[in-house]
Amino acid sequence: MSAPQALALIEHLTEHTHSHTHQIVAYVQCQFGVRYSVAGMNKWLHHNGFSYKKPKGVPHKFDEAKQHAFVDAYEALKSRCDKDEAILFMDAVHPTQTTKVTQGWIRTGQDKAIETTGSRSRLNIVGALNLSDLGHPIIDDYDTVNSENIVRFLCKIRERYPLNHKVHLVLDGAGYHRTDLVKDAAYVLNIELHYLPPYSPNLNPIERLWKVMNEHARNNLYFKTKRDFAQAIDRFFTVTLPEIAESLTSRINDNFQMFNHASSS
Repeated sequence: MSAPQALALIEHLTEHTHSHTHQIVAYVQCQFGVRYSVAGMNKWLHHNGFSYKKPKGVPHKFDEAKQHAFVDAYEALKSRCDKDEAILFMDAVHPTQTTKVTQGWIRTGQDKAIETTGSRSRLNIVGALNLSDLGHPIIDDYDTVNSENIVRFLCKIRERYPLNHKVHLVLDGAGYHRTDLVKDAAYVLNIELHYLPPYSPNLNPIERLWKVMNEHARNNLYFKTKRDFAQAIDRFFTVTLPEIAESLTSRINDNFQMFNHASSS
């Protein structure tokens, strides 16, 4: 390919994601009349800075301006917080007992079998994370996540912090977070609620904690019973997480990853 053709192809591949190299080979032949083998195109792609990987999913309804406004407000909050105030990030997660099969290192030419279950038994975990204490998030499990149990969880937060110690709680805008019952309880408990913009999991660091939980307590693991599953999750928070917390500061922090609007291809 000529230099202008190469630039045109780079622009095309930046906007359009092809699943197979032969599709790119066909595109180049159709557009530029240049023939490549699949191996030759793979070499060209690597040489020009492309690699084969999954795109990152982005919520199509997120509002970029609102996300930036939230980050500005959060930075202002951090700068004015006194030593007797805390900022916590709260979220709910619903891990299931279903075997979570994921990629890992396996000897070339061999397959590795992992016992699986289709059980849909799940836990309803609510957590609150202080970034200055990654090893000890506030965690509880409920039969269901609703306004009444969110109030119970706010009371659990108060068990960790004295009532005169103001807590700033960052959480999403789920309906059960916005009820009068929750808002009134937060006011009484000296907890100020800071709602995330819609479709903004990237602005809640506790989402990254859930990913670490899966890596250590769920991925490629078979649980015969729900009790075994629940014990594994509990062991992660009570034993594993305190041990590895110092190594997680580069992964779980408030260096927010801002979304960019996705292309349609």
